[in-house]
Amino acid sequence: MADERARHFRRLRRLRRSARRWSVLAGGLTGVTAVLTPYAGIGLPDAIWAGAAGSAIAVAAWRWADLRALAATPAPPALDPAEAAARSRARLVAAVERLPVGSGVLAEIRRVRSRRALRGTTAAQAWARLDRAALTLDGLSGRLTGLAEPAVREAAEADRSLRDLAARVAGVERALRIASHPPLVEVHGTLTAQLESGVAAYERLVVAAAGYVAEDSRPSTEHPAAARLTEATDLLHGVASALAELRTPTARG
Repeated sequence: MADERARHFRRLRRLRRSARRWSVLAGGLTGVTAVLTPYAGIGLPDAIWAGAAGSAIAVAAWRWADLRALAATPAPPALDPAEAAARSRARLVAAVERLPVGSGVLAEIRRVRSRRALRGTTAAQAWARLDRAALTLDGLSGRLTGLAEPAVREAAEADRSLRDLAARVAGVERALRIASHPPLVEVHGTLTAQLESGVAAYERLVVAAAGYVAEDSRPSTEHPAAARLTEATDLLHGVASALAELRTPTARG
């Protein structure tokens, strides 16, 4: 969304320029009409000049009226700098997402930023493992159809939950660096254990998904491409043998 205050003043400037242009045009046409009408008498050209002058005067009057009405309207309040920056970022993100590879680039930027935020904490290693597993599952998701679709949805929900848990673990750990309290230490240990077990379960899910894809795509017989290549090879061997037999009598004669 554009800055309403800036848009208000842009519209005010455009109306002022338009009113000035139409005023100049109306004045010029009125002067030409006033000079040519007595000079050549009243005729069709004079009616055209007079009509154009009258139209220009009317449009100029409307423009000045619109300008006065807009100038009398209070300007919207100035946008908060933080909100303006957020809107600028949102517009930039939307523009990048419209590009063919924009979504992938933004996702990678978010992953890098998240890893940096957890750097130096015990959650960083679990986050990296989760990231690798999520990327692997994302590569398999196109083939996880049918009975596997509920597992994909569950994995997406678990991914969001585990990332939130990792952020909480890092936050508690940073608080412990400021002041160590036994209850906080206990909470940190519990959250860390939950994160480790959750990431391990997610990794097992990815391994199971890879096994599902492998079994689903494994044919019960020879792959069709390999069978066609075998047939083509046998055909070429047959042609070569036939050519060799055709050349043998010629060579003896």
